[in-house]
Amino acid sequence: MKIEINNAHIVDPENHVSKVASLYIHNRSIAAVGDKPADWTADTSIDAKGSYLFPGLVDIATRLREPGYEHKATIASETYAAVSGGITSVACLPDTKPAINSPAEVELIQQRTSAAGHCRVYVIGALTSHLKGTMLNEMAALKEAGVVGVSNVLRPVANNLILRRAMEYASSQGLTLFYHPMDHSLAENGCAHEGMYATRMGLAGIPTAAETAAVGSCLALIEQTGVRVHFCRLSTQRSLQILERAKFDGVPISADISAHQLFLSDVDIAGFDGNYHVLPPLRSRTDVAGLRHKLSSEIIESICSDHQPHERDAKLAPFASTEPGISALETLLPLALQLVKEDVASLSDIISLLTYKPARLLNIKAGNLSPGQPADLCICDPAIEWKLTAENMHSRGKNTPFLNRTLKGKVTHTFVDGKLVFESS
Repeated sequence: MKIEINNAHIVDPENHVSKVASLYIHNRSIAAVGDKPADWTADTSIDAKGSYLFPGLVDIATRLREPGYEHKATIASETYAAVSGGITSVACLPDTKPAINSPAEVELIQQRTSAAGHCRVYVIGALTSHLKGTMLNEMAALKEAGVVGVSNVLRPVANNLILRRAMEYASSQGLTLFYHPMDHSLAENGCAHEGMYATRMGLAGIPTAAETAAVGSCLALIEQTGVRVHFCRLSTQRSLQILERAKFDGVPISADISAHQLFLSDVDIAGFDGNYHVLPPLRSRTDVAGLRHKLSSEIIESICSDHQPHERDAKLAPFASTEPGISALETLLPLALQLVKEDVASLSDIISLLTYKPARLLNIKAGNLSPGQPADLCICDPAIEWKLTAENMHSRGKNTPFLNRTLKGKVTHTFVDGKLVFESS
């Protein structure tokens, strides 16, 4: 089919495009941007006047919950939630049950993704065997199966010697290590930022040092091994300062920030609402301001969802006993556009952190609208105001602190490989 999208404000940061123009799709690929191809007769036309047209968003931190946690969500449900939010490529994390420990789990995820037919799914494999932190995993086999990186997520590695050996193995395979900086001995099973609010509420605190100490230790090992490391879900401005200096010195690193860390702080946990329980915890207002200030830093490669859908019961216990995490795929783009509205960064800078920069990090063919590229894109009307409710969420997980809030900017169409996979009603 030949599809044309007319009158859209096309924003393609990798190609330095920001203009009102038309885009043409043919044979599942982008045929042209701007000038109509020769002998063109469209089978389908979409008038996108007043809307943005972005490359399909790329999220590097999505829990799909399969295999093992189907009572929380499924690959089918969460990939549909992704495309409803304009996300066409996701990287899933290995903390499933069983963990993504071998080619068998990778193949299972690929098969169920293909059956669902929504968005593209890329797999991050387990760094250590079954994520137990004591034995190295078979990274060569995982790479052959197609993983885009390895991680131990938030599970502790037994000691720095094992972490060093794991880094050496990952480096030998050319795999990026997705590292979640958390010193578990300092975190000591805490559930909130160590500060005034946690103290008042009687909650066990996680100090800033739990993150910065892990960052410092990891940097020392990177210098020894030369492995490419991506620091995941940073929550403190001090961590960013340390990593910026290391990046300036030539250390092969990058980092991301989850969207909720740019809007919420430890002030918000005062109501003991389990939907605000996340790891790393919501930090101080000073940290939020510091993270926002550093969004344009060279060290930041992505704003991600850190999507973690849960069943209703997981958030009904007392705050410290609830399971951490937010269902966040459907709020990623509206929150990103809110950052533009608040002059935190330009539209092009924000969209780059949702498209070609995370695609480059994963080394996948996505994130731009170059002719010949697969036609993965989304159309978003920035003027639509809508309320996020449990009824209109497509994710199986309704656990979000943004529930019943009015958001601005709504995805109206999402294409994956030239196929319309989502259209809002």
